[in-house]
Amino acid sequence: QVQLVESGGGLVQAGGSLRLSCAASGRTFSSDTMGWFRQAPGKEREFVASIRWSGGTYYADSVKGRFTISGDNAKKTVYLQMNSLKPEDTAVYYCAAAVTRGRPYDYWGQGTQVTVSS
Repeated sequence: QVQLVESGGGLVQAGGSLRLSCAASGRTFSSDTMGWFRQAPGKEREFVASIRWSGGTYYADSVKGRFTISGDNAKKTVYLQMNSLKPEDTAVYYCAAAVTRGRPYDYWGQGTQVTVSS
């Protein structure tokens, strides 16, 4: 019914940039918040950034100043501009959507691999 599809992952050298996209689809899809999470091998999944369609963004301290989240409501697409990438940013990045403010994320994408080489 609801599908989130990430794209834009790949291999990049340290200091480089990537832009991830997450497109939401579904006849009745709507959300209050969309976010990005990541999970590196052997590590727990962690929050990266989120954006509310009504306005406002939030970032994990580890990416603040380097990553920028944005969205296109008409396209139901959220983006994550990743600059000054570090090897420790290597992970599978997941897109998520929360339908209702203040509630857990309802939908998750399959993830896209981001690899940052030294």
